[in-house]
Amino acid sequence: MFSGIVSGLGRVASLDRKRGGATLTVDPPPRYGHFAAGESVCVSGVCLTATRNGRKLVSDLTGETLRRSTLGRLRPGDGVNLEKALRWGDRLSGHFVLGHVDGVARLLSAEEARNSWAYRLSIPRSLSRFIAEKGSIALDGVSLTVVARRPGVFDVAIIPQTFRSTTLGRAVAGALFNFEADVFARYGASGWRRWVERAGKTR
Repeated sequence: MFSGIVSGLGRVASLDRKRGGATLTVDPPPRYGHFAAGESVCVSGVCLTATRNGRKLVSDLTGETLRRSTLGRLRPGDGVNLEKALRWGDRLSGHFVLGHVDGVARLLSAEEARNSWAYRLSIPRSLSRFIAEKGSIALDGVSLTVVARRPGVFDVAIIPQTFRSTTLGRAVAGALFNFEADVFARYGASGWRRWVERAGKTR
């Protein structure tokens, strides 16, 4: 589990395709520390498992990960947001992020405001039910608050710190982001739907 607070900006060293998946190697920023085989790391919003000990992060990507996220589009030199898994007792500055991508959001526009940037994004309409105004979402692993929403479109505000220290500040119109709904919204919507279905069957 993660908090959506990016702890470092890594660089893709390689993405080696293989049957049914791929192996991703990422160079972390200086003094980021080492990775231990078996630990979970959030890479641009996707929970991956380190497959070896070392300074570089090496992870295997399944076919589902390649289909569901943007990781399959990465090229050597691309930046990725990194966050190591939370430890018991860590301060939770963002919101609970699982690293389980729900879909891909597309940046429609990015406009500089007085002390922030206003991003408008499109999302598959099937995911709109998970987005609530003033609710939490994650884009490429970054915890953000929804400013406004309507079916298929939502707005977020990017503060200068986030703009400088994550890949979001390098995005232009048309950019794709890994989208994760707030876990409470996801399971709340799922539970409500099942409750309605059961209620309908008992009538």
